[in-house]
Amino acid sequence: MRSVTIVGAGPAGLTAARHLAEAGLRDVLVLERNPEPGGLPRFCDHFGWGMLDLHRFLTGPTYAKALVTAAQGAEIRANCTVTALQPGGKLLVSTPSGMATIESRFVLLATGIRETPRGARLVAGTRPWGVTTTGALQEMLQAGQIPFRRPVICGSELVAFSALLTARKAGIRPVALLEAGPRITARRPADLIARYGFGVPVRTGTKLLEIKGIDRVAAVVVERDGKTEALACDGVVFSGKFTPEAWLARTGGLAMDAGTGGPVTDNVFRCSAPAFLAAGNLLRPVEHSGVAAREGAGAAAAILRALAGGLPPADAAVAVTAGGALRYVYPQRLLPESGIIRLFGRAAQAHRGQLRVFADGRILSTRRVAVLPERRIVIPVAAGDLAGCKTLSVVLD
Repeated sequence: MRSVTIVGAGPAGLTAARHLAEAGLRDVLVLERNPEPGGLPRFCDHFGWGMLDLHRFLTGPTYAKALVTAAQGAEIRANCTVTALQPGGKLLVSTPSGMATIESRFVLLATGIRETPRGARLVAGTRPWGVTTTGALQEMLQAGQIPFRRPVICGSELVAFSALLTARKAGIRPVALLEAGPRITARRPADLIARYGFGVPVRTGTKLLEIKGIDRVAAVVVERDGKTEALACDGVVFSGKFTPEAWLARTGGLAMDAGTGGPVTDNVFRCSAPAFLAAGNLLRPVEHSGVAAREGAGAAAAILRALAGGLPPADAAVAVTAGGALRYVYPQRLLPESGIIRLFGRAAQAHRGQLRVFADGRILSTRRVAVLPERRIVIPVAAGDLAGCKTLSVVLD
């Protein structure tokens, strides 16, 4: 039996592996379903990676290689797909040599996120060549395939601007970046950089209705202010609207959170089954790779405590609920340890109001906030306030 197996070789999984190996564990195994470890950054051939965790300004592929190099104290196996979680830390794994069962004292799930494709967005029209997601586009460009020259990009999360950078390097000139909401989701001045730096119009309040074309994309139909128009283009990139890659956790019987779409965890990254932990963007959609890496490091610290018998019992945790304009809060369970514990949340839409925290109905804190969707809200809670508490509620009025 191994001490730890990590599922997923992205920033969270590889950072956890590095910290565990540096702590002296010699039997850490990392399983990656793709041919190479490194996660999504492998395909993002532009700068902006590694600043939060490695304190360097790197391209995605260089960042991925740095993570893999730093985790060399662990065993990394690529082309290995975990097909099922089983009780007690057992994994059913499809490997190049056949099916195998791997048993570990602890399993860290770091399977990341995926973008929402066209089908889930209910966009009408034909199904020609040239419709993709940002991640698939970046993989194609890494392989030397250029699927189009004048696409539209649908979405305005940070990853949409990553798509702009990737496209620009490949000589692709997007026709427009479309956002159905009244403002971009990413932080400004990303829209100004796109418009004036790259020459790509950013059209907010614009909904993609239909894709036209037979063999290839020829145009899209969009709606703005109740009026429709056709934009000539040769491709569509659906960007963002991430969801956690939580199939394994869900089918493995772990408790799931409807708001985040990921598994329920406590503040030591432990899932509802104590042999399983979760970290990185599996916890919620979506944070920067540096945040995911930091969570991987935190999960590694929790695993080391667990191996030494130093974690509090799971049933000591206080249940956390989100209310009002909040979309979700995580972690969903809090262990009343010492110091300040930080919860994180997001609003369902732009909102100004009072953020209040209640312990068994007793108010602990209140503050005025102005929040935007996809912007993380930090909610500090003093561990001493949880003594004897059964439920904690966070409400945005």
